[in-house]
Amino acid sequence: MMTDSQLQKNVMEELKWEPSVTHEHIGVSVSEGIVTLTGSVPTLIEKHNAEKAAQRVSGIKAIVEKIEVKLPGTLARDDEEIAKAIINQLDWNALIPKNKIKTKVTNGWVTLTGEVDWEYQRKAAEKLVRELKGVKFVSNSIVLKPKLEASLLKEKIERALFRATERESKQIEVNVKGTQVTLSGLVRSFAEMEAIEGAAWAAPGVTEIQNNLKVIM
Repeated sequence: MMTDSQLQKNVMEELKWEPSVTHEHIGVSVSEGIVTLTGSVPTLIEKHNAEKAAQRVSGIKAIVEKIEVKLPGTLARDDEEIAKAIINQLDWNALIPKNKIKTKVTNGWVTLTGEVDWEYQRKAAEKLVRELKGVKFVSNSIVLKPKLEASLLKEKIERALFRATERESKQIEVNVKGTQVTLSGLVRSFAEMEAIEGAAWAAPGVTEIQNNLKVIM
């Protein structure tokens, strides 16, 4: 097992390796395998990418993300400009159904509402907004239309997990209540955890996932 100082060094090197992150303004501290990221970056997408970079480092138990989005004057956008940019991007994105998503912008904080059929559409809308200049935070309140009853939903998710991670799926417990799914068990990395949650989200009808998976060393 790596020491906290080794983990800190590895996370800092991974942040330097990630070309989309201005690592110079990000602080890294580690205590008992738990990584805390602090500091500031100019855009929300950099904040997201910094957290993703840290998750790639082996041996981390959890990440506490405290990075702030601080925009230089040249990147500043008022709420009207941000709202217009979002509407334009939503209209041109082939993954997102037209006229299904509404946007509210307050001091750079964006709230997305509406109803879509699939989780990938929710994620596509959030990713689109996260990458725009001037956005400080995204609250994704888009809801999904339920498609399957609970028993069929559980069966489809378990099959998907088996296809994606045959060995690991035996250690994962899937509980379904209505259209809400709870995942429990042990995984070996954040990447594995993300793959399992992604497989569960791909099932038609899932509206919420409680991810109780734990990373073991």
